[in-house]
Parts: sequence; structure tokens; C-alpha cells
Amino acid sequence: MEMQCKKAAEGFTKALKKFAPFPKASEREAYEALSPALRECIIKEGDAFLGCEYPAIRATDFMSFMRTGDRVSFENLYFARRHALCGLAAAECTERQGRFLDDIINGIFTLCEESAWQLPPHNTYRRDAPQFLLPDITRPVLDLFACETGALLACTAYLLGEQLDAVSPFITTGIHKKLKERIITPYLNEHFWWMGKGAEPMCNWTAWCTQNVLLTVFLGDFSEAVRKQVFLKAAESLDYFLKDYGTDGCCDEGAQYYRHAGLCLCNALEILNIVSDGAFTPLFETEKIKNIAAYIMHMHVADKYYFNFSDCSPVAGRAGVQEYLFGKYTGQPALMQFAADDFRAADGGLYADEVNRISLYHRLQNIFYQKEVLCYDKPVSVPPQDIFYESVGLFLTRNDLFTLAVKAGDNADNHNHNDTGSFTLYKNGQPVFADIGVESYTKKTFSQDRYEIWTMQSGYHNLPTLMGLDEKDGSAYHAADVAVLCGDDVASLSMELAGAYPLQSCAGLHAPAHSHTRPETANPALSYRRSVALHKKDNRVVVTDTTSLSDVVLNFITYEKPVLEEGLLKIGSLATASFSGASPLAVEVLPITDARLKKAWDHDLYRVRLTMTDSVFVMEVV
Repeated sequence: MEMQCKKAAEGFTKALKKFAPFPKASEREAYEALSPALRECIIKEGDAFLGCEYPAIRATDFMSFMRTGDRVSFENLYFARRHALCGLAAAECTERQGRFLDDIINGIFTLCEESAWQLPPHNTYRRDAPQFLLPDITRPVLDLFACETGALLACTAYLLGEQLDAVSPFITTGIHKKLKERIITPYLNEHFWWMGKGAEPMCNWTAWCTQNVLLTVFLGDFSEAVRKQVFLKAAESLDYFLKDYGTDGCCDEGAQYYRHAGLCLCNALEILNIVSDGAFTPLFETEKIKNIAAYIMHMHVADKYYFNFSDCSPVAGRAGVQEYLFGKYTGQPALMQFAADDFRAADGGLYADEVNRISLYHRLQNIFYQKEVLCYDKPVSVPPQDIFYESVGLFLTRNDLFTLAVKAGDNADNHNHNDTGSFTLYKNGQPVFADIGVESYTKKTFSQDRYEIWTMQSGYHNLPTLMGLDEKDGSAYHAADVAVLCGDDVASLSMELAGAYPLQSCAGLHAPAHSHTRPETANPALSYRRSVALHKKDNRVVVTDTTSLSDVVLNFITYEKPVLEEGLLKIGSLATASFSGASPLAVEVLPITDARLKKAWDHDLYRVRLTMTDSVFVMEVV
């Protein structure tokens, strides 16, 4: 494992620089230079929270997760408090008339008086261990939102310290006491899994938590010794995060989680870079980090839609200031232009996604870079390209009509769904064959019963059911013999899929306990080969499945209402698919009633099922 971040940190032996990324509220020139429309927007949101009653959070609200499995009810209360404080703090900085100060102080005391800052689903000290019913107030847990809360309070004190001290000096001293107890002491003295150790796999938690610990410390009032300890430890954690990325930069959690993984990596590196007087600049020039940055641009389909897999939504949020800055730091004008265009399409708002509602730092990024991003207009000609992310097994191709993604790889991604071999297809920027995404998180979502949830199952992806079996989770269940063709006329990916299914029982085969190779993958009696090809000049997509198995049901998820006939599938008015080697079985309505899914889909989805009648199935979409 190459420890580039740690090496950069250890190589900086001088005193760490001051971190002052944005003007404080007392620095009036910067706030008064904001556009009238932006100032009005910021103050209007603050006005909405004037005199607000921060919602009460009871012990029974915390316990509800373990008792009922519901996590949304608690989170609604928890995030409402932080959203209010963010809005009030930004408004007071912008206006500076003192109108919002009392409500800000109420918010600070409300958060500081919480028994714990972690969410109930994260209330444990070991990865994947059972959660405790209530928090241990003597031993803080550092989860995503404990770290996020630390950053929020530190940022509030940094921006408004003078005004708060004029009311009472005990406000900011109280904040820093809580930050020391809740963030810094556990960070420096405990090991939480997301910090990284050896070969243990990391995910978005590492970059996200590390970013917010860095904000807490470097925006706060802490000694040089503490700052240096955090500086070194954070750099090492980022190396553990980066070790799990291929050089191609693919985020195996999907486009939505890029915004908590890649973008938080960018912010963390930039904080380290500023306080070390540029020691981390060379990292932004490395191939891996440049590719991590560009990933979001390649995953974009059109307008609001992104290619999605795992727990990612097809509506993964608009790009904006943070993506623009990542492009700027890594020297990628195409990414900067993509982000600027999408930011304009989203009206250049205060926040691009839900996390920005509770991150004062992200909000300030949007406020102070809004003008630069909105004015950026240096189009770069980037012709449609074929991309194969070998590290994850993800293939992307497009022409002027179709945009196609095919997923190979295995069923051990972060936030995994059993979707090896599935494909997603858009025509004219609209979904033809869709990936459903995930419902609102519950206790079951991250438990041993995860794959009882329908959206996680391969039968609810664009995949076959083989011998009555769906795919199984784990790295042992994977695509094999993957072949990629990139060309001006045809682009395709083909693979053997039998190894993604638990087919041993069907053939009476049992893999030895020590074996790392699934015998059915190489057994011609257990073969299911899929090829998905975009014929660019002919404007058609061809799916070809070849199998030796006798019992195969094909599943396809459509967004538009399908009409199924013998040899023909009409998908609304958007596309038509002719097929051979299968007969119609059923068309099922998939009701979209969950709140999280409703954000992605405007109406119900559909599952088309075909029974394979021949050893070869061919479907041509036009």
C-alpha cells in the first residue's frame, strides 16, 4: 500500500498554517459583495427559522430504532436541529444585525446538550456489531454525523465568535470544551473502523468523517500539538481510503456516494494542503485522484439522471461548486464545465443535496464560489467515449441517442445489490431499462437480512432468474471471462454469469471449503453468457444471452408502462424491443410508495418477465 498522504504529512515539519477558508461575519466587505439575490436567499432562509423551536429528542426516540427498525423518525428530528442552525448562522453572517443570534445560541446549546451525536444505527464501537439501545455518554462514538456536528459547531464559532463572545464568552468556550470531549479526545485515543487499519476495506465514511474532524480542529481553537496529531492521523486515514480505489478512480458505491466519498476526499486534501503550505498539491496531480474526480462526469446520463447501482439513486443530485473545485484542483476543465452547467441548471442554490443543509462549510463553499461557478463558461469538446472501470467491472458507452451501462464485477461492492450482469439503458436521456435504487434505510438495510429486501435482489434488476435462483451476495459470486470491445461502430461487454448464482445444488456440485474458484464457472453444464452491445451508427442496443440451463426467467425493469406481445416489447412511446428465444410470462407493477424512491421516480415502475424458450435469447432495442 502506497502511503502518499502520510508521506506528504510527515515531510512537512514546519508549524501548521492557519486555516481561514472563508471570511468571518465581522469581515463585512466579503458579505456585502454578495449579489443582492443571493443575500436575499440566505436571509430569507434564516427568517424562516426565527423564533424556531428546536424539536425535542427523547430517549425513547433514540431507542425507537432498536425497537422498531425505523431510523427516519429520529433522523428527521436530529437533522431539523442542524438545518435550522445552519440557516440561522449563514443569515446572521450575511446580515449581521444580531436578529438571529438568540436562535443561534439556542441551537448551539441544544446540540451541546444532546447526550450523544451519533445516529442510533451507528451506536456501536465495532464495525457491523449490534447497536446499543442507548448511547454511553462517557464514551462518545465518532460516526458520520457526530463528526458532521463537530464541524458545524466549529464553523459556527469560527464565523460568529466575536458576536457570541459579546453576548457571553462562555458560549465559544463551551463549544470548544464539547468538541474536545466529543471529537478530539476520542479521535486521538480510540480506533474507529473508518480510520483504517491494514487491509480492512474502507468506504465513504473514511473521507467524510476525516473531512469533518479536520474542519473541527482547524476551524477551532486548539493547540499546535493537537493540530499536528490530527494532521498526521487524518493523512494516514486518507491513504487507507485510497487503497481501495483502482487507478481508474471508480467509486463502487455509485454516483450519489461519490459526493460523500470523492468530494469529501477533495475537501480533506485541500484542508491538509492549506495548513501545510501546499505539501499536498502533487497528490491532486496523480492519475488516481484525477480519475476519482472525473468519475461523476462520466456517470452522468442527462439532466437529473445518473447511472446508478448499489444503494445509489438514479437522481443522485446536481453537481455544483464542490465538483467544480475538484475539477479546478485537479486541472480538468471538462469537469469544471460540467459542474458549472449543472449548477446553473439547479439555479445555483445554497445547497446541491441534503447534506449541504446541515453542513455550514459546504454552504459557505456554495455562497463564496457561486459567482465564479455561474460565470464559468469555457466549453471543452469531449466526444462520447467508451469507459471500462476495470476495478469495479463497470462499462459505459453512449452515442447521440442511447446511453448504456453494464455491470460486471462481483456482489461485494460497498452498499451492494446483487446486480452483477445487469444493465441500465437510457434513450434521449430518459430511462428505458432502469435500476430501481433503494428504499428508505431501516435497521434491516444493514443487517444480515439485507437481501430479503426486494430492491437488493437480482430478480428486481435487469437479470435472469436461473433454475429458480437469484444471485447471491459476496465476492465469490462474480462475473467471469469478461470481454470489452470499444469501437466507433460497436461497443460491448460480454461475460459469463453462472458464477454469480448459487447453482451448485442444481448440478450436485460442492466447492471444497478451501477453494477460491467456483466450479460451476468453468463447467459448461452451468453456463449463462450475456453480451450487451451498442451499435452506434445503427442506433440500436442488442442483448444476447446464451445458456446451457433449462429453466430461465428473464427480468427487465422499465420506467414507462410496457406492452408485451409475442416477440415484441413496447416501452411507452420511448422505445421498442423485439426479441426471440423467449415467450411472454408476465408484466408486474412495482408500486413506488417509499419516500426515498419517490424522490427518484415520478410514478410506479414495471417488471417484465419472459420465459426463455431456446438456448439463445436476443433482444434488439430501437
